[in-house]
Amino acid sequence: MNILWDFDGTLFDTYPAYTKVFSAVLGEKAKPEDIYKQLKISYTNALNYYEVSEEDQATLMELRKKLAPEEMKPFDHVEEILKWADKNVIMTHKSRKGVLAILQHYGWEHYFSDIVTIDDGYARKPDTEAYVYLHNKHHIDLAIGDRELDLIPAKKLGIATCIFQTECEIADYQLQDYREFFKLGL
Repeated sequence: MNILWDFDGTLFDTYPAYTKVFSAVLGEKAKPEDIYKQLKISYTNALNYYEVSEEDQATLMELRKKLAPEEMKPFDHVEEILKWADKNVIMTHKSRKGVLAILQHYGWEHYFSDIVTIDDGYARKPDTEAYVYLHNKHHIDLAIGDRELDLIPAKKLGIATCIFQTECEIADYQLQDYREFFKLGL
């Protein structure tokens, strides 16, 4: 099975670290649990929701760059699936440098045949452009993400979809914990 993975919130639990950064910038304007909810929709959504100024956006970016890879923990049991899959690829809006730093920290870079990041110039999700590229090159069987936004392009291409730790009407499969993956019968 060839799997296309989203990165943030799917392979790695990055949202707590991003919430911490937003909290540092927003201060008492927002509760951490509310920031987390907005980030789960999308980073851009959180910026718009809190009407973050350009100056504060620059501060957010600087603080994000200072986050250590160990603050981005892999989800439990995801490595078992990476080992099982025939091929794994990533499609993310994160920078290549950020993705590689985290993968290398955990020694996971060898699990991935291809990585498409925001640096590659493809249109942002839910556009299908990057998914078409990865599907044509790697014949993707399943796309896994934590947001509907991650699944829409796969659905448009006829690829099976799996939502992680969220509910989503368009998902073919839903997982709350990666231990459940092998019970899906894929």
